[in-house]
Amino acid sequence: MVRFLWAILAGVGMGLTVAPVSWWLLAWISLVPLWIIVRLGEKSLKKQLLYGFGWGFAYHGLALFWITGIHPMTWMGVPWLASLSIALFCWLFITFWGTAIVLTWTLVMFYVNKSVNQSSFRDALLRVFIGTALWCGLESLWSQSPLWWTTLAYSQSPHNLLILQLGKLSGFTTVTAAIVAVNGLIAESLLLIRQSRQNLAFLSLPLLICFSLHLWGWNTYHKPIEKSRDLGIKIGVIQGNIPNTIKLSPRGFQKALEGYTSGYQILADQGVDAVLTPETALPYYWENLVNNSSIYSAILAKKTPIWLGAFGKVDKGYNNSLLTIDGEGQVISRYDKVILVPLGEYVPFQEILGGIVDRLSPLQAHLIPGDPDQIINSPFGKIIVGICYESAFSEHFRRQTARGGEFIITASNNAHYSHAMPAQHHAQDTMRAIETDRWMARATNTGYSAFVDPHGNHLWLSDLDKYQIHSETIYRRDTRTLYVRWGDWLTKVLIITAGLAWLWRAWD
Repeated sequence: MVRFLWAILAGVGMGLTVAPVSWWLLAWISLVPLWIIVRLGEKSLKKQLLYGFGWGFAYHGLALFWITGIHPMTWMGVPWLASLSIALFCWLFITFWGTAIVLTWTLVMFYVNKSVNQSSFRDALLRVFIGTALWCGLESLWSQSPLWWTTLAYSQSPHNLLILQLGKLSGFTTVTAAIVAVNGLIAESLLLIRQSRQNLAFLSLPLLICFSLHLWGWNTYHKPIEKSRDLGIKIGVIQGNIPNTIKLSPRGFQKALEGYTSGYQILADQGVDAVLTPETALPYYWENLVNNSSIYSAILAKKTPIWLGAFGKVDKGYNNSLLTIDGEGQVISRYDKVILVPLGEYVPFQEILGGIVDRLSPLQAHLIPGDPDQIINSPFGKIIVGICYESAFSEHFRRQTARGGEFIITASNNAHYSHAMPAQHHAQDTMRAIETDRWMARATNTGYSAFVDPHGNHLWLSDLDKYQIHSETIYRRDTRTLYVRWGDWLTKVLIITAGLAWLWRAWD
């Protein structure tokens, strides 16, 4: 029971590292208790899995508790008690899904510790190597699924910008590898010291590695960012602040139309090159807005391009789209959201769950995912686009950058959840800007809207739940980080090398 409580406490510690609490230093020690517990080796696999479950549930459950902010959904016609049940189900489901990473890691490490079981420095290093490769491999695998958010790497965002520069090498798993390796080395050093005080010097190794990684990050962070006037784009962002409770009502539409039209006019008069609005800023088809809206008239009058969040028509449904509209009011490109939120934007296993979930939808059609290979052009060149949930998927941004995207724009709602979610969403976008080495403009409905540079600094960060407009100059870039060129190469190298080392150890 004591070990189980230690595992839970350590998981809570890791949960406190993510935004908005952001006690990111705890991430470098919060895996140590679980590592030691697994290493000491209960003979019962069930007990080991129980410890892994305790750590995983505490971490993912705390980090993802913001999902319960969808309650109450009475504005959608869902009874209060049913709304609470839905919120709890969603929280438990995504928590268990994240916990499965830790359970799988614990299961494999249980058998690793049986075969690599010597209390020697060599075996300790091998265990750390295998444990790090395994965790990175699991996170990489989970990130290919429709449900993904809680990588260990985002425990460092948006505050520890030095270590986040590692993302330029091989994406978020580079940061995860650093965190797991340092935790593992601390744990193995403590076990060696427990065996003999003469091993005290081993504790300097994780400290040296942690310091060296931050030193590399410091050097990368302080490299100057080119700001050529010819490559500058002055973008204005409108944060509409339309509550979900009225968003789809006539009153909400009128408020949104007035807010985005007036914001567009003010920003256009300030001389911005383009205006960016949030996800579904005007939740209607563009064809309908052309025939009956002040925003279209404003575009024709001001001649300033706009990225407008709206719906796009498609067979058997509709897209969550971001339209690129030029100064003549013509749609010159349309980005359709690729990665949809399970249950929120589409129904998995439609034949089974469709009838149950349909009544929760405010619309009669169903969202259709966009083409993953979309290339979005604009008056300013190729752009990298993400809508809301896509911010958690680094490969989505890497793919567009590799195809020539020169800057990032993201559009989100964020009004569905508690205030912890917008903070974590900003943390995710900060990582994407660093990994791709691109400037970013992000517009949200209720916050946080922001402008982020390629090192992860925010030039401006909005308030929550407040109508705001703001403009900044960002710059087009054509650099290609190792991550953009080769993807998550580090995880593959770690897994192959760790596997060979494990086989060599067994043969030896």
